[in-house]
Amino acid sequence: MTDMLQLDFMRIALVMAVLIGLTAPAIGTFVVQRKLSLLGDGIGHIALTGIGLGLVTGTSPVLGALVVAVLGAVAIEVLRSRSRSGADVALALLFYGGLAGGVILTGREGGQVSLQSYLFGSISSVTATDLYVVAGLSAAVLLIIAVFGRELFLLCQDEEVARAAGLPVRFLSVLIAATAAVTVVISMRAIGLLLVSALMIVPVAAAQQVARGFRGTMLAAMAAGVLSAVTGLAGSYEYDLPPGPSIVLLALAVFVAAVGAGAVLRRRRTAAATAARVARDPAKDAEPEVIGG
Repeated sequence: MTDMLQLDFMRIALVMAVLIGLTAPAIGTFVVQRKLSLLGDGIGHIALTGIGLGLVTGTSPVLGALVVAVLGAVAIEVLRSRSRSGADVALALLFYGGLAGGVILTGREGGQVSLQSYLFGSISSVTATDLYVVAGLSAAVLLIIAVFGRELFLLCQDEEVARAAGLPVRFLSVLIAATAAVTVVISMRAIGLLLVSALMIVPVAAAQQVARGFRGTMLAAMAAGVLSAVTGLAGSYEYDLPPGPSIVLLALAVFVAAVGAGAVLRRRRTAAATAARVARDPAKDAEPEVIGG
């Protein structure tokens, strides 16, 4: 770890890993609660078209990915709410259309090497400018969650109740999708478009095994995300492994550990509840006395 911190680009990558580890599970908690776990994958695929447009036009691929991903996220939310075919077909449209468009556009520019770095991440290529962009967008995502957290929670729990309470359901739904799109784009340089969805979903799944309540789940997911990102980055440097897959595998290892820890916690809670019930009413749980001779 000490050797890693002596390199400028690794220090930048470490800070970026912490920011992504916080941001991706934070918005991922809402995405999972809305049962749209594949949303990040769909947005990641359509962001490829934005990267291709950026390469073709000679502008910033990151800016192109950001614009196209946000527009795609808004489109999928509109399709999800209006189309009878539902969210699964809308996601499929994003998957195939975005992937095909991105490959064709980057192929015209001969950008296969660049495409690989966006698909699977290239931590060694991040710069201080990339870090500033990621820090700004991460702060924006976390600020949105802080400001609209209660409304988003109610929407994710029950959309009809949120509508009855007078909340702007359409706006909040689009806000979740657009915020998820921003998160995907800020994570693509470090983790890769094909893998970033895992960091949005897996830490949340791990947190659900051990945490109680929505807020506790989000905080535990963010902690798991940071742990996975930092440990995966350190492991990739130590053993010369690609950082994106290393981070995702660490997140999966955290999930497996959380499943075991969750089982232990549930047994202890059950035992404690039983003991408390017996203490309140010993006669109810006492063994019946056998009378006879």
